[in-house]
Amino acid sequence: MNPSSLKEAERLFTQTQICADKRQINADIIIAPPFVYLEPLLKSLNSKSYILNFKLCAQDVFWSASRRTPAGGGAYTGEISAKMLKNLGVEYVIIGHSERRKYFGETDEIINKKIKAVFKTGLKVVLCVGENLKIRKKGKKTIEIFIKNQLQKDLKGIKNLKLKIKNLVVAYEPVWAIGAGHSDTSQDALEIIKFIKRTLYSKFYILNSRVLYGGSVDSKNIKDFIQHKEIDGVLVGGASLRKNEIIRIFAQIR
Repeated sequence: MNPSSLKEAERLFTQTQICADKRQINADIIIAPPFVYLEPLLKSLNSKSYILNFKLCAQDVFWSASRRTPAGGGAYTGEISAKMLKNLGVEYVIIGHSERRKYFGETDEIINKKIKAVFKTGLKVVLCVGENLKIRKKGKKTIEIFIKNQLQKDLKGIKNLKLKIKNLVVAYEPVWAIGAGHSDTSQDALEIIKFIKRTLYSKFYILNSRVLYGGSVDSKNIKDFIQHKEIDGVLVGGASLRKNEIIRIFAQIR
């Protein structure tokens, strides 16, 4: 729910574009602003010539399309459908973010319905999975079991959708690290991300899946994570709201 004005969103967007073009980074750069900023930022994106591959992403989505029935209901007041996002020009949707799970009570079953709705519309999913501190303290094996269960429930039934590999991105978000000011170690994150990739292949036949690390990523630690070829990128949160930090983050990327 940041920033609080379109002017600030445009300023951050422009700063990201300037930094990325200056570095000529070989990567997809996906911007996920609040819903109300998507359309003006898309217009800005389409009106300029960018060297790099910029895409817009929604922070959430509803699992159903709107319906009009004689009995009423089905309009899902306040929600945004995958079809709306696609018609707008959005390409990615974040689903299962830890804050959606924690504050809005989103279950794996709800997340599964959202993922299927997005895939059927032709958009791409950034699925967030990760353990809380209680699970973390029980050790690596417990973490793996927890994340495996998340993936199996969240992605249930997707094998029938005949997806392209690039339609699914997974973001490993250790919940205990988000907003805490400290991240996981790059080595621990690497081991879990390798496990996620093995699980995606063994359970869903998804090979060469893209898995990101998210959890208090900033200019001080981003290099530690992206140095590993198995970590395909990062999901940056609060650090993306600070202009100078954006500059420092891109300065760490080769």
